Amino acid sequence: MNDIVSTEWLAAELGHPDLVVLDCTLFLPNEPGDKFEGFRAAHIPGARLFDIDLFADPDSDLPHMVPTPARFAKLAGALGISNGSRVVFYDQHGLRASARGWWLMRLMGHENAFVLDGGLPKWKREGHPVEHGEAGPAPAATFVPDFRADRLRGIGDIKRIVRQGGGEALILDARAAGRFDGTAPEPRAGLPSGHMPGAANIAFTELLTPDGTMLPPDALRARFERAGADGERPVILSCGSGVTACVLALGLVRAGLPEGAVYDGSWTEWALRAETPKSTKDPA
Repeated sequence: MNDIVSTEWLAAELGHPDLVVLDCTLFLPNEPGDKFEGFRAAHIPGARLFDIDLFADPDSDLPHMVPTPARFAKLAGALGISNGSRVVFYDQHGLRASARGWWLMRLMGHENAFVLDGGLPKWKREGHPVEHGEAGPAPAATFVPDFRADRLRGIGDIKRIVRQGGGEALILDARAAGRFDGTAPEPRAGLPSGHMPGAANIAFTELLTPDGTMLPPDALRARFERAGADGERPVILSCGSGVTACVLALGLVRAGLPEGAVYDGSWTEWALRAETPKSTKDPA
């Protein structure tokens, strides 16, 4: 099976005891809306809410940083996820934060994780059923993680790559072009925009079709290659806070290119550090 599943496939699989469907929605700090209210208003039958801010390190000052494997395991079990589960993530926006849930599962060694192509908007447009209110109780489950450190990078890795001029790996940033080149503000108050020196930019929306589904593999490969991700050197993925970077990670897998690692702190961590160099668009 692909890492991306269709609405038709999910509609046919609903109700299978090994299937866990999770709403993995996140709103930006300056964006109206509430994931909890959105879930109560409409969710895929049997779905539960995967709260990115809960599946995170509670001791970090940075937003939704990766939790310890022990914390993840406890929270996953509470949602009814076991090592035998097929886990499908979807998003109230389409395909945005759902890839973060997919990536976290794979970071914890669970490969049987998928993203719903087009998310809840496509599901609803096609007339598939939805439920309202709170999620039902999850069955008791045990999840044993198998942490995959190769899928994660920290600020020390990025400092080294930037200092060496980018020869070790290509940094791909998933933010919109204006935020990347410093001409548009960041959604987090007080955070400057810009990018890490030597990084390339592919806004995550460039990997999506007008209906919010992901581009086919050939088109994805062409877009990554134009940014320099041709499979010849490792790729590290970044964004504002490690969420839409996972859309690029999903795109690389779908394109058949070598899997990228995610810089979890992303631009929020990099921009807040006084010692890190920042670049903006060259003046005209």
